[in-house]
Amino acid sequence: MIIYGTALLAICHLLGIFLGDVLGHMIGVKTNVGGVGIAMLLLIFARLYMQPRGLLPKPTEAGVGFWAAMYIPVVVAMAAQQNVVAALRGGPVALIAAFGAVALCACFIAVINRMEPKTDSDPFAIEPVTVA
Repeated sequence: MIIYGTALLAICHLLGIFLGDVLGHMIGVKTNVGGVGIAMLLLIFARLYMQPRGLLPKPTEAGVGFWAAMYIPVVVAMAAQQNVVAALRGGPVALIAAFGAVALCACFIAVINRMEPKTDSDPFAIEPVTVA
């Protein structure tokens, strides 16, 4: 059933690429704008939606987790290919977009963290040691 996790990723990726193309067309750029990032957000939201409803069995979740972990190096490699110096010389739009993306990601992380169920125990708490 790991293949279902890969299928979910493929659906999110295709939808993200499509939405990135639409976004690029809307702002007047003839390129994909954030398609991979949109796909990753769709994958996160799909997982958050399906997991509590029991629609995401453990093997499928393993497939989603594997590909979600693989997305990070892919995004870093894609970002490394871009010419940052030329973008900064092009005007303040690159800086505004960078700070906006960081702020948006911080907001999404805060929302996702608040969606997690609260537990009574702190996994990082240090238990006191008693000497007999």
